[in-house]
Amino acid sequence: MRPDDANIAGNVHGGTVLKMIEEAGAIISTRHCNSGQGEPCVAALARVERTDFLSPMCIGEVANVSAEITYTSKHSVEVQVNVMSENILTGAKKVTNKATLWYVPLSLKNVNKVVEVPPIQYTHKEQEDEGRKRYEEQKLERLETKQRNGDVILPVINPDRQTKEPHTVGYSQSSLIHLVGPSDCTLLGFVHGGVTMKLMDEVAGIVAARHCKTNIVTASVDAINFHEKIKKGSVITISGRMTFTSNKSMEIEVFVDADPFVDEPQERYRAVSAFFTYVSLSKEGKPLPVPQLLVSSQGWSWELTAFSWLSAIALLCCKHGSFQAACLLNTKYFPYLGFSCDALRASLSNKTSSLNYSVEKHRLEQASPSQAAGWVFVIPSG
Repeated sequence: MRPDDANIAGNVHGGTVLKMIEEAGAIISTRHCNSGQGEPCVAALARVERTDFLSPMCIGEVANVSAEITYTSKHSVEVQVNVMSENILTGAKKVTNKATLWYVPLSLKNVNKVVEVPPIQYTHKEQEDEGRKRYEEQKLERLETKQRNGDVILPVINPDRQTKEPHTVGYSQSSLIHLVGPSDCTLLGFVHGGVTMKLMDEVAGIVAARHCKTNIVTASVDAINFHEKIKKGSVITISGRMTFTSNKSMEIEVFVDADPFVDEPQERYRAVSAFFTYVSLSKEGKPLPVPQLLVSSQGWSWELTAFSWLSAIALLCCKHGSFQAACLLNTKYFPYLGFSCDALRASLSNKTSSLNYSVEKHRLEQASPSQAAGWVFVIPSG
């Protein structure tokens, strides 16, 4: 690891590690998918499961990345990747990362064609059954994520932070605009997943640093979902916003939106989405308390809050048909709401716990967010 791989404190960027992980996964997946008698193909990243950064990697250490295929379906490959760092002066080794990635093989002749994956041999039946279960779970998670892809984070152009209240969403919100060049792309002319993840981590890191004003490092990444391919020549906008803080960590939502070729009819679309978790460190590398995220009208869009509310509620309604508002506070969809859980619980505790909401499933599935917002929920003030 060299100085340009690390931050000012000497810790290797999380995005650099994610890029290495993706490259290893892409190599082994492409190699396996071309081992049969099918047409030539290249494996494209579809999803990265939660990735924990178990230990920091530093300048001067050697990274050892190993990958293993653990499950194959008809059209996808699951890869387990482990990252180990080695201090070549002392010989000390440590595991820094473990990640699970999903790839789909795309034909070299037709980028829109997904080819079949050669099966692998499992050591025992339980291994195949467990893999199939993971496959079904990740398919469901990807579908659920797509339900909220209408969210928009407007790019921040020359923000005047002197007029914004510190520790609010608007104060730390950040964007990066990048022109996709040939060096960013695969043989098929679309962006490497690792390149995208590195840019996402960079934006999330800026958001975290602006919020804390300290050295920050990536602690974990929730599932990264690749919804659409990004073609060479596209302009991508990577946007990040703070969604939650605890005493020791920050959660940051990151979107990647793509503007295709000028001559193409396709409009701007959501390509990738994920949640990153960061921790704040002192100069000695010790964890520091994280300033709590403030919910205020300054630097925050209540329209966007309503949009986030709607996404979570619509998702629950489609699953269960009806629910009590209070139950929303205890589900895994709560982080989707986009601001402090503690502040929201305090706001809602005495206002909605006894109210029942019933929404017809087909109306939510067919309606636009603006239509459905009036049917479902009104955000309490105060």
